[in-house]
Amino acid sequence: MSDELVFNDVQTEDVPIATGEPWTVLVVDDEPDVHKVTEIVLRNFTFEGRPLHIIKALSGEEGIQKLSEHDNIAVALIDVVMESDHAGLHLVEYIRKDKKNNRIRIVLRTGQPGQAPEEEVIQRYDIHDYKDKTELTRTKLHTLLYSTLRSYRDICTIEQQRDSLRLVLNAITAVNESSTLKRFASAVLEQLIGLLHIRPNTLYCAVQTLEDMPGKLHILAATGNMTTLTDEIELDAIPEAPRQALTDALVTQSSIHTQNYYVGYYTAPAGSSKLLYVELTQELDHDARQLLEVYCANVAATYHTLVLKEDVEVTQRELIYMLGEAVEKRSKETGGHVKRVALISELLAKAAGLSNSEAKYIKLASPLHDLGKIAIPDNILNKPGKLDAHEWAIMQTHAELGEHMLQLSNKPLFNLAAIIAGQHHEKWDGSGYPRALKGTDIHIAGRITALADVFDALNNSRCYKPAWPLEQTLELIQNQKGKHFDPSLVDLLFLHLDKIQEICLEYPD
Repeated sequence: MSDELVFNDVQTEDVPIATGEPWTVLVVDDEPDVHKVTEIVLRNFTFEGRPLHIIKALSGEEGIQKLSEHDNIAVALIDVVMESDHAGLHLVEYIRKDKKNNRIRIVLRTGQPGQAPEEEVIQRYDIHDYKDKTELTRTKLHTLLYSTLRSYRDICTIEQQRDSLRLVLNAITAVNESSTLKRFASAVLEQLIGLLHIRPNTLYCAVQTLEDMPGKLHILAATGNMTTLTDEIELDAIPEAPRQALTDALVTQSSIHTQNYYVGYYTAPAGSSKLLYVELTQELDHDARQLLEVYCANVAATYHTLVLKEDVEVTQRELIYMLGEAVEKRSKETGGHVKRVALISELLAKAAGLSNSEAKYIKLASPLHDLGKIAIPDNILNKPGKLDAHEWAIMQTHAELGEHMLQLSNKPLFNLAAIIAGQHHEKWDGSGYPRALKGTDIHIAGRITALADVFDALNNSRCYKPAWPLEQTLELIQNQKGKHFDPSLVDLLFLHLDKIQEICLEYPD
């Protein structure tokens, strides 16, 4: 049977050419005439407003080369018999098994159907269709392209949704751990960008509705080139294109949707408004706009919860510092000590490899390390000279007293503070108090706070001593490496001494 491609209804009339991104079609056939006729028949073909970009290959080997050069091929029309009787079948196996490409829609075409029986080929090979070349009229080839491209589009959509879902699942932890509204909203917005396949330059902000424009914007979320914008910003400081779009939405008090951007306008309580600016490569469909609106509604609903959470955390942090400072002032010391110890402890914790979250908890808990001193009599706490044995025994009880007081709470932060209070006078060699713990039996938070506390106490005046010169402090700490202090933490203190000194200068007595 002839291996020629026959079209009984070829039409060559001129049709307006589509301007969207082309669908890539690979035609693999060893007959040059087949390529010419295929190009003529598909010259003005469009699907969903997008034309075709046809890539030609004259053999199975050349088809492999073309596949390596293009990763977005939607459809492959492959001849079965070329440089060998099964060259086309080998190419199919290469696509599916070697390249592991399951997206591309494959149509086998043959002028010698007896060479590779249709049922056997369909059953054995992962292909979309198998056609005798004599069957492929212009209409049937167009119908075949509609079918294969629609299938390819749907497969890509499923894969994109799967990838987006994977991104969402991977981001859940980051979103849940977001400590501020901006981090939360930006994390969710990044996932939304992946789902909708829109440009990454987005901005979600709140603006107090003012008669005099422009006003200040409060940035709730930003991605792409918008991330450089600060939390509070004048409208004039935003780049021209988004500024004009946001201004138009504020003036009209309505959402605006064009081919280049989408601005969602949402009213909120107390006269404020929420604005979402999204750059587009093409207009959003109804479903995509609804998804954006759901996003905005949910972030707005989360806003008050996170604001309340932030207020509670700030209040908690301030109360801890106030309590720590109250203890220090009772012993005639300044509140700068607890701030310095907190920040130095955080720095050492991060340097020791602890997570940001663990380091933050140590920073928040360490100001309560001497809480037990509130139970120590003034005559002992503020004695200018050396304590006698009886007085020293009473002073040592402050570690356990602080631990017991903090253990009354079941909150993780105060549980850690209890550990620090009870262990910050333990020593690496086991000679400390109250339990003579040794080495890594001392909690890492206790070891870190112990070093930070002694470093700062030596560097600053106390009722029983003047401030030491830095060189003298460092000499003592070096001598106590492996005795009083964890050796690795001492090394880290010296390694980051410049940053520690910056903390001391920023929070003086």
